[in-house]
Amino acid sequence: MLKQGLELSDMIELKKPLFTALSDQIWALAETRFEEHQSAELLCKALEEEGFHIERAVGGIETAFIGSYSYGEGAPVLAILGEFDALAGLSQHKELAVEQPVVPGGNGHGCGHNLLGTGSLAAAVALRHYMEQNGIPGTVRYYGCPGEEGGSGKAFMAREGLFDDADMAICWHPGGLNGIMPGNSLANYQIYYKFKGRASHAAGSPHLGRSALDAVELMNVGVNYLREHIIPEARVHYAVTNTGGISPNVVQGAAEVLYLIRAPETPQVEEIYQRVCNIARGAALMTGTEVEIVFDKACSNLVPNHTLGRAMHKQFEQLGMPVFSEEEQRYARAIRATLSEADKASVPFKEVAGKDLCDILLPFDEREGGSRMSGSTDVGDVSWIVPTVQCFTSCVAIGTPFHTWQVVAQGASSIGHKGMLHAAKVMAMTGLEALQSPELIAEAKAELKERLQGGAYECPIPAYVKPSAKK
Repeated sequence: MLKQGLELSDMIELKKPLFTALSDQIWALAETRFEEHQSAELLCKALEEEGFHIERAVGGIETAFIGSYSYGEGAPVLAILGEFDALAGLSQHKELAVEQPVVPGGNGHGCGHNLLGTGSLAAAVALRHYMEQNGIPGTVRYYGCPGEEGGSGKAFMAREGLFDDADMAICWHPGGLNGIMPGNSLANYQIYYKFKGRASHAAGSPHLGRSALDAVELMNVGVNYLREHIIPEARVHYAVTNTGGISPNVVQGAAEVLYLIRAPETPQVEEIYQRVCNIARGAALMTGTEVEIVFDKACSNLVPNHTLGRAMHKQFEQLGMPVFSEEEQRYARAIRATLSEADKASVPFKEVAGKDLCDILLPFDEREGGSRMSGSTDVGDVSWIVPTVQCFTSCVAIGTPFHTWQVVAQGASSIGHKGMLHAAKVMAMTGLEALQSPELIAEAKAELKERLQGGAYECPIPAYVKPSAKK
């Protein structure tokens, strides 16, 4: 039993060995979207040992779960969001400043979700014990959200109504700086275009073949011409996932390409998506092939909540910044030596110029539309349903680009651990303020209602699409 009256930060520090070990275990497993069976079970067992009730396989997703603890009448309900999926092709030894995969071509936590999921769990655990010891009514829920990377797990969970009775949501993300997450992100769709042609001998009877690979190439050329004629905030990416084989003397009978389309709002994504589909159909007509369009996943844009953002920023200020040792500074310096000058210049804040690790808190940016992320997050779907707030903390050297081996290497280092635990403290303190201040939640809900202007959440993923690890 934890000592009565122990502060939230002290509670997290007391269990630091548990949390860092759990994070490192998930880092080593490095399971990708909707295949995080071992990682999810580790988190479930840790929550059960801390007195949480676990619901497994929620929302029809095997690796999604909810851990709940209630005290008193159980209101308000705080949702703390955790992720734990890795990325393919980013295997890397920990705490090195040179690229060296553990398993060539293997997976790695290139976005720090081993830290994210465990840090959120640490916040939930600290709040649970504080509520019990101090007689604070409410419910704290840890949402185990799989498949953020290319899967939009939270959007599937939102579609099933799993966040509908929560009063607010709290999350975070590892970063190279300290601050509150920008208020906007890009919505996106992810779609497979699968072309089917007719195989033939490329020399003996090419006229009898119909090349699916030609169709993929023509589609990509067409979309490249489209880029000039879409809004500048949009992003269109693709990866050829099947070239039809490795034999150039065979006309490729099957080939496919995976597209990711982003824009500030879902209707804008939909409009671009329809144009891309027409280009795919045109490529099929030109090559005498057929195309199957397979909708994979989608996520909504993030709805900012300045009410909660200000509250979290205040808690962050009171807590202070992570403090790093000289050894950690040397390691960060070695990592920065592997970065390009463009990577380093991508950090626009003069307050951290020349530094290897961040030691300041960025100001809270309340400009409307002035701090939009160029990326996407399925936290956006949650933010349409309940007021949502996120922070980021210094877990990697300043300027480190995410989805790289450098992030993987730092994700199991003491730098990553310190940033993770600091984020847990910020989230727990913000959650505690909300539990004790009904007016804060009421104001946050009023702001969300005003921002939606009478609108309501509509999941951008069609009802017939199911979450899957691979297509």
